[in-house]
Amino acid sequence: MIKFQYNKTSLQQLEKQLKVRVRTLPIIKNKESALRMEVKRCKSDAAALDAKLEKEIQAYEAMFALWNEFDTSLIKVSDVHLGVKKIAGVRVPLLENVDFEIRPYSLFNAPKWYADGLHLLKSLAHTAIEREFTVAKLNLLEHARKKTTQKVNLFEKVQIPGYQDALRKIKRFMEDEENLSKSSQKIMKSHQEKRKEAEA
Repeated sequence: MIKFQYNKTSLQQLEKQLKVRVRTLPIIKNKESALRMEVKRCKSDAAALDAKLEKEIQAYEAMFALWNEFDTSLIKVSDVHLGVKKIAGVRVPLLENVDFEIRPYSLFNAPKWYADGLHLLKSLAHTAIEREFTVAKLNLLEHARKKTTQKVNLFEKVQIPGYQDALRKIKRFMEDEENLSKSSQKIMKSHQEKRKEAEA
């Protein structure tokens, strides 16, 4: 409910508030549509990364018998470089790079496929980390989109009509007051004229 009083000050304040909301609404709508598009794009990115991860896991499983020989301590993630990107005013994390630490191993004593195995594990880890970032980004964008949609609905369906209704009521009240004032002045005038005539 919009609180107001039946006077000019309240009328001016409400008009100012209404103007702000009417001016802001298209901007918020644009933000909402930009976020909606970004959420859609992010969902397709996540789906593509899921498919890529699945494919890489299948490649890993194809060499399953060989992995028993593999020394898993040879490779580990040493660092994940983050960035921040603003999308329609929303700060989202950005994966810039993943650093791997590969322990030295003997090329002569280790099986020939170790190099391919290391490459496969690097790719698998990178895709899994990238997917996590995409899901985090998607959640942030989805949350921001919902909030923006709520704001659009609040402005469009509640506040703007509420302010317009309140302004109508104040204007009507002030017009009625003015009309009453005019008619009471006319009545007073006619009473005074009748009194003057009676005295004369």
